[in-house]
Amino acid sequence: MSETQAGETLSTPHEQGAPQSKKSSRRVLVEWALVIIAALIFSLVIRSFLFQTFFIPSGSMEPTLLVGDRIVVSKLSVEWGSINRGDIVVFRSPPSENCGGAPTPDLVKRVVGLPGETIYSTSSTIYIDGKVYRPFWQPRGPISPPISRTRIGANQFFMMGDNNSNSCDSRYWGTLSRSLVVGKVVLRIWPLSRFGTP
Repeated sequence: MSETQAGETLSTPHEQGAPQSKKSSRRVLVEWALVIIAALIFSLVIRSFLFQTFFIPSGSMEPTLLVGDRIVVSKLSVEWGSINRGDIVVFRSPPSENCGGAPTPDLVKRVVGLPGETIYSTSSTIYIDGKVYRPFWQPRGPISPPISRTRIGANQFFMMGDNNSNSCDSRYWGTLSRSLVVGKVVLRIWPLSRFGTP
């Protein structure tokens, strides 16, 4: 009588391991799919509520931000913080913006005037509520076009580019509503030679 009882079959080690190998491969694929999905959700949450990167397409903020710079914008600093004079912010293009060229969905400028203030300029001097304002960034020569006398409304901001002679800002399209602000610029990440806070 053979060593194998009736009704029994012999299988090779390869055949015995095949179902287990398929299960292991399937488990690995599922785990990787879950990791990728989680990473995408995490990235979406960060982009929607915390931080977002932007590319600088024009010279309106020179010399602070140059064409080609990449910046990180904090959305939390606007949602849970305050917007202060001197902050550089990214915002959605105001409906009244009409400076020619292809429409730009997002702009980046510096906050110069705050809600409730009256702002205007003569030559290279900015006046806020009748007092001389000396920014820590120095306007390049005379402010041209000048800032016409403007009373800034509630939840509105007066925005300007550091390169004032080459910036389409509040002098052209009026004050900016807080509701259009995306976030504050907190870091310049590219090029690496210019890495740091702007």
